[in-house]
Amino acid sequence: MALTPDKTENLPTRIAVLFPGQGSQVVGMLEELSEIYPQVLDTFAEASTVLGEDLWAICQNEARLNQTEYTQPALLAASIAIWRILKDKIEKPCYLAGHSLGEYSALCAAGVLSFADAIKLVHKRGQLMQRAVADIDTAMAAVLGLEDQRVETLCEQAAQHVDGAVVGAANFNSPGQVVVSGNAIGVGAVIDKVQNTGKKAIALKVSVPSHCALMQPASDALATELAGITFEQASIPVIQNRHAKVETNSLNIKQALTEQLSEPVLWSQTMQELADKQINMLIECGSGNVLSNLAKRQAHPIVSYPTDRPARIDKLLEVLS
Repeated sequence: MALTPDKTENLPTRIAVLFPGQGSQVVGMLEELSEIYPQVLDTFAEASTVLGEDLWAICQNEARLNQTEYTQPALLAASIAIWRILKDKIEKPCYLAGHSLGEYSALCAAGVLSFADAIKLVHKRGQLMQRAVADIDTAMAAVLGLEDQRVETLCEQAAQHVDGAVVGAANFNSPGQVVVSGNAIGVGAVIDKVQNTGKKAIALKVSVPSHCALMQPASDALATELAGITFEQASIPVIQNRHAKVETNSLNIKQALTEQLSEPVLWSQTMQELADKQINMLIECGSGNVLSNLAKRQAHPIVSYPTDRPARIDKLLEVLS
């Protein structure tokens, strides 16, 4: 049963806001919201000035939107546009968290990063990720129905026994859903091993293999980029992907962002951390409802509200009222 605010027992509503990552993008995202809320086009115009590219126009072009160097700033702009709509309409959240790229949106919403710096960083992050695997045949796949440790073991076996294989667990999304990432040989070997257990492994359409050892060159280069950016004190605690905990020291935050590129996203663990902290409402702040769907599948589900369309924002505000 999902954890929900129970007004009959006068339990306080404890909110966490979640920011989605790559894979949530869709052509024309936030178009309906843009017709009602000026924050949408204003935010995209601000991002476009930083990039020197019309980011809103890119969101109408599938081929360009799916280039990771544009996907990342587009998703960050979408999340921050919705955050700007919501932040004066909801009570201050207890925590923020973002899935992979979404962590930059969370840090921006918390005031750790300026919006301009965040846009520059994720644009560069996308370029570095693409460059790291420019000459490598790569892949990612979602493994369904196996325990986390079993998936890790299958990845280790493939890496040790299959010639040339590079593969590892990339996203621990929910119990029974782990994404693996690496080169095509390694991911293919894991898919075969998973299918031999009678479980499913579904190849994903992605442009780069996030959160695996192949991203180490990008991680190293990103550390240099981060060193030149000023990080402020967070106005709202941010639970980071690297260790599924809040970091407060700016050097530790930067280190976690650096390692995040080549280490797995601990999303199930982050959701458990929120449950342990008595969070009873989640708001997904960005394109789509991927994180809201994942919230239903956690060991301790928490009700989650997506906000990428006017009707969804209206529903959220009705619940909060």
